[in-house]
Amino acid sequence: MKVVVLVDGEHYPSVTRWAIDELRRRGLEPIAALFVGGGEKLDPSAVLDPGIPLRGSVPERSVASALGAAIDELAPDAIYDLSDEPVLGYRERMEVAAVALARGTAYLGPDFRLDPPVDQDPLPVATVAVLGIGKRTGKTAVAGETARVAAAHGFDPVVVAMGRGGPPEPEIAETGTVTLDALLGLARRGRHAASDYLEIAATSGVTTVGARRAGGGLAGRSSSTNVRAAAEVAVGLGAGTVIVDGSGASMPPFPWDAGILVVSATAPPEYLGGYLGPLRLLLSDLVVVTMARSPAGLQNIPTLRSHAERLNADARLIVTDFEPQPLGDVQGRDVFFTTTAPGAVAARQAEALERTHGCRVVGWSARLADRAGLAQDLDGAEAYEVLLSELKAAAVDVACDRAMARGAEVVFMDNRAVALEGDMDLPTALRETIGLARERSTQRDDHRNDQPSDQRSEER
Repeated sequence: MKVVVLVDGEHYPSVTRWAIDELRRRGLEPIAALFVGGGEKLDPSAVLDPGIPLRGSVPERSVASALGAAIDELAPDAIYDLSDEPVLGYRERMEVAAVALARGTAYLGPDFRLDPPVDQDPLPVATVAVLGIGKRTGKTAVAGETARVAAAHGFDPVVVAMGRGGPPEPEIAETGTVTLDALLGLARRGRHAASDYLEIAATSGVTTVGARRAGGGLAGRSSSTNVRAAAEVAVGLGAGTVIVDGSGASMPPFPWDAGILVVSATAPPEYLGGYLGPLRLLLSDLVVVTMARSPAGLQNIPTLRSHAERLNADARLIVTDFEPQPLGDVQGRDVFFTTTAPGAVAARQAEALERTHGCRVVGWSARLADRAGLAQDLDGAEAYEVLLSELKAAAVDVACDRAMARGAEVVFMDNRAVALEGDMDLPTALRETIGLARERSTQRDDHRNDQPSDQRSEER
């Protein structure tokens, strides 16, 4: 395994050379060293000689940038980090790891190994990935909007949604098939009737293929997932563009042509700028900040913007908030509203529903993801004519059952992200991002067709 070794000046040069020799004895092949800083153990009159070609980081280039250039030029199998705190602290190490992983290169150290989460071949059609930094960011709502925009512009989209409650085999939800009766039937058979693929199909009007995943690694790899099989089903349906909705902080294992990162303004900024948030930023072309009107969000936005500009200045950033959109008529009716949004957001959405859609919200619950709490809120609610609910979590097996038992009608609701800041509206930004994916997909195909046939055979 060929490795580029990260070295610092907090070790004596003789110790660094000894450690590099030890790596050789372990079967690694150090091909170059990258000096990452520090000078306590370096003699000012001497030159650091690690016994392999040495590359230095220069003042105008960060360690992360210098490492990216080294990977692009030398194509190592892995990076081995022989540096130490304080030259590379914990946050800095995660940024360095993000650069390596984003380029498909493993990042190794004395007691850790991080492998790239994306390690499969690309799909044969343009692919857009919608990623998150965690759960409850509004990622699925943005994926649904991406699907609507793609359909409106004739890009022939099919959505693939991976989720913790997805089906054991890829399952197709065609346009118009996600009805209340169908969802209730799933719930009565013990199935998760509010899985993300069902929500996207119901709210976007675009055919969606459901997949499942379990476990989530630090870099976004799932322990097990059938999302590749679901994506191949989407291609088989004739998709011109595949839109992959990630799950929480997990991402698909195959590459995409353009990435959209969804970040809640209420999330700790460290989730974006620290840990392996930088990896997700580096793999994205558009950053959508959601739930920006919340008090915590207003405080966080400048920091989130700073992280995005520092780590990926090429990515466009748009600040949004969600506006509730009932998928049926609720005007003049008494409504009980259920959501997974935090309480403060739910209260604002209830006001928006009354103001925009002319209903009377007689009660609401922000405990849609808490089955016991949701049941308590619904059982204690005053009389209502319509249950208005997001299609998430316990919407079907708890909320719909209780509402129908009281004789209420069920109307599902979508969340539509509306831009508050940015140089364009969200649909325009999404259209440009989808267009970028299609351009890159075409370039990828052209490059592949230009290769000799024997090389293409080796890649297959």
